Amino acid sequence: MTAFFLIFISAAITDNMLLSRFLGMCSCIGLSKKSDTALGLGTAVVFVTSITAALNFLVYNYVLIPSGLEYLTFITFIIVIAATVQFIEMVIERVSPSLYGTLGIFLPLITVNCAILGISLFMLNKPYGFIEAFVFGFGGGVGWMVAIMLISAIRERINEQAVPRGLEGPGITLIIIGIMALAFVGFSGMIR
Repeated sequence: MTAFFLIFISAAITDNMLLSRFLGMCSCIGLSKKSDTALGLGTAVVFVTSITAALNFLVYNYVLIPSGLEYLTFITFIIVIAATVQFIEMVIERVSPSLYGTLGIFLPLITVNCAILGISLFMLNKPYGFIEAFVFGFGGGVGWMVAIMLISAIRERINEQAVPRGLEGPGITLIIIGIMALAFVGFSGMIR
């Protein structure tokens, strides 16, 4: 049980996809203006990373390696991610049309979100089994969601303040992400 906790903490904090590896920046900058939108996207990312890490583990270890088709890893992982995102998109459209409308183009873009593909690829470099792969995917998604939620909360507060004209929008967002990344780097080396 401790191993699962350490895998989760490592994926969520010390190896945070957004703040340590800077993966998934485009959707973060585009959708971190409001906390409710960030929460919706973050929840979708947690679900997608959890499911696709586990599915990609199975596909890689039980289909690609035995067949000698490891060179198809990238395209296979992207297909699994695309199918999962398509499923999520259909569910969100039926359950919450307002969230579906708010997420707009960024929901299908989760398919090419490099953070999700990164989690599946980084998982291959670790000596994980199926459950560990799922926990790693879940932790990576939760870490990404926490980061985008923190960024959106700060951006909402900054919108109420006077920001120098040259730093409005993406400029101040990148400064926020940089400062938060420095904080998260402080955790690196604690868990590997």
